[in-house]
Amino acid sequence: MPAVSRLILAASLVLVPALASPALAGQGEVPTVSAAAAPLVSVRLAPALIESAEKTYGLTEVKDQAERLKALVTADLEQMGVMAGGRVDLVLVDLKPSRPTRQEMISRPGLSFRSASLGGARIEGEMTTFDGEVMPVSFTWYASDLTDSRRQAVWGDAQWAFERFSHRLSRGQLYALR
Repeated sequence: MPAVSRLILAASLVLVPALASPALAGQGEVPTVSAAAAPLVSVRLAPALIESAEKTYGLTEVKDQAERLKALVTADLEQMGVMAGGRVDLVLVDLKPSRPTRQEMISRPGLSFRSASLGGARIEGEMTTFDGEVMPVSFTWYASDLTDSRRQAVWGDAQWAFERFSHRLSRGQLYALR
């Protein structure tokens, strides 16, 4: 490609986005296109997890993890522009901490925060595209031995599972091959 053509191409790549700016849109020169609605994301707890959380981990901490999953998935989907106008309904089926939770420390006084366990999470659900197509999603990840534990935090392995799930979901890796 001649140098002049490359220069024109480079200039057009810089100028076209500048012309489409909101400041110039009011002048009638460039029509604007409104952004599509971000996907609606919901996360609920499976009944068995609620029961387990009430007895063992503390329901408040488990609900906080569900909110973290929701926020992470929402942010990743918005960033990647995936599922615009759609819906993602997730169920947190199982959740295991990497360290003892506050509730566990209260109910078992001999337990130390330095105690480690194999944490992780199991997530199931479905995605509904803007045109009504429903696709199931499922993801499970647990540390297989203590050397796999990714972080020192109470919910470190579960957070790792959430990040892997969200990353794969937002990039189409969980549903593209179905």
